This record gives sequence, C-alpha cells and structure tokens, in this order.
Amino acid sequence: MNRIENILIGFSLADALGVPVEFNSRRSLQKDPVINMRSYGTYNQPAGTWSDDSSLSFCLAESLCDGYDLKNIAQKFVAWTHSKIWTPHGDVFDIGIQTSSSIRKLATILDNEEYDTLSDLKNTGDERTNGNGSLMRIIPLLFFIKGKNIKNQFKSVWEVSALTHPHFRSALSCLIHLKFAEHISNGSSIEKAYSKMKTDINQFCIDEDFPKYEMNHFDRLLNNDIKKLTLDSINSSGYVIDTLEASFWCLLNSNSYVSSVLKAINLGHDTDTTACVVGGIAGMYYGLEEVPEIWINRITRIKDIKELASKFENSLIKEKQNERETNKNNQ
Repeated sequence: MNRIENILIGFSLADALGVPVEFNSRRSLQKDPVINMRSYGTYNQPAGTWSDDSSLSFCLAESLCDGYDLKNIAQKFVAWTHSKIWTPHGDVFDIGIQTSSSIRKLATILDNEEYDTLSDLKNTGDERTNGNGSLMRIIPLLFFIKGKNIKNQFKSVWEVSALTHPHFRSALSCLIHLKFAEHISNGSSIEKAYSKMKTDINQFCIDEDFPKYEMNHFDRLLNNDIKKLTLDSINSSGYVIDTLEASFWCLLNSNSYVSSVLKAINLGHDTDTTACVVGGIAGMYYGLEEVPEIWINRITRIKDIKELASKFENSLIKEKQNERETNKNNQ
C-alpha cells in the first residue's frame, strides 16, 4: 500500500470499528471491550460501515486531487448531504449538529454564488461550536500544506476548518494535528514528532500573540506530557480539545495500529471520531500489514477508497513534477 492508501484506509477502518459502539460509556466498554470488527450496534449498520468522519475526509481528498479550492471543497461537502456522494450505503446516517448547520450555510453561499465569502468564514467563529467535526476530516490537507511555513499552513487550515467549524480553537487543533502528522511523514517517531510539534506550535503562538485565554485550552497538550496522564484524566467527548488530547494519548501509549485504534475506541463516547483521528496517523506511521486482512476487506467501498488513494497519490506526483518544471524554467 502507498502512504495515501495507508492513511485513507487507516482512518476509515478505525471509524468503522468505532461506529457500532458510538456513545457507549467507558465503563460499559471496559466490561465488553472492542477487540474485533462488530456489526449493527448504535446505528444498525453492517460491519465495515464508516461514518461522516470518513465521508468528509474522502470529500476533501477528492477535491484536493484537483488542487486547493475552497469552492470545490464546499461543493463536495454539500454534495455529500444532498447527492449522497461518499456515503457508505447511499444515505447520511450520522452528522453532527454544527456540521449540518454549516453545510446548509455552504449550500446557500454556493446557490448565491458568494464564493468570496468562503475564505471569510473563519471570522464567524462561535466558542460554543468547537466540536470535533473539522479535526476528524482534516488529515488529507497535510499533503497540500506540507513544507510550507507555519503561518501559511495555518491560513489554509483555518479556511478549511471554517467551512464547518470556524472558531480559532478548532482551527488550531487541526494545525496541531497536521503539524504532528507532518513530522511523522518526514520520518520522525511518534514521540519525536510530538516534541517537535510542541516546539513549532508554541513558538508560532508566541510569534502571533494568540490570546492567553485560548492557549490555556491547549496547556495539557503543549506544555506538559500528555502521555503521562492517567486514563481517568483523558476525556473522549465530541469536544475538539478532548478528541485532540485523546488522540495523542492513544498514539503515545501504544505500539501498533491496532492497539492505538482499539485504545481510542474503548475510551468510549465519541468512539468513531477519536479512532478516526488516531487511525489516519497510525496508518501512516505503522502501515497496515499487521491488520487482519478480513477487517480491511470488510470496509465498505474499499475498492473506491483504494482508487481515490491512487488518484490522490498521482495528483501529488504530478504536482511535484510541475513544480520541478517551473523551477527549471525559472533558472
């Protein structure tokens, strides 16, 4: 499998493993932990069914195959809800309140052809809307921002996050996740990537003089060692900070794709999203060779996912070739 395929299958498999037990309490999962792929459960879906987390990630990845275009990303998100693209079985069975409301707003913007307003959505953030709905789908953006300076990275991250979750806290959570992923993609270990990410983000926040009130929400992750926190101190709700912290805790306290994803699911509550955020990173870092083949084969639309991964990978190769040609012509 190529790196893109490992990521796309990594998050969609993790998502599918978590869907049947979404909203189950931690206590109930401690008594009956997820150790294998289940069917039905919370949404009465067959085994291998992924949720809106993967759907919107696939939409973003497919859009980025043609370059970075907020209008096109927004169109993909709207088409997911209206035309059911990138749904596992032709219907949307799981969508958050904030995401649903935001996509209705995107539909209005597109209908009115007010495309310029898409880049201004980041100025409409509401502190009460910091769910994990942009963090869960942001990983494909890694390959657009990789290697750029952090200020430009954050501009793009905030724009894409703001299509559904415009608040600063959600955007910075996405940047933290992607900066961590960037260091892993460059060959760092999970521990080293965490350390480098903290250095990068802390310096960036100092340089930009972000509000102390907001930065306090990231204190446990950025100014302490999240790995050392106890299980009981890790939350797994739909709040973006909880998901961000839980994802790092699971990755730093595991040594394989399967162990990190199952650890995320068995935290309980927002099981599919915590696992999805973990799964993309774990798939990139560990690969999927040790994952039971039957799990991968049961992922809904696995052929389509692999085809998207190939298309995305080829678009990145083409982009690199164009960059080299442009640099050569400019010499």
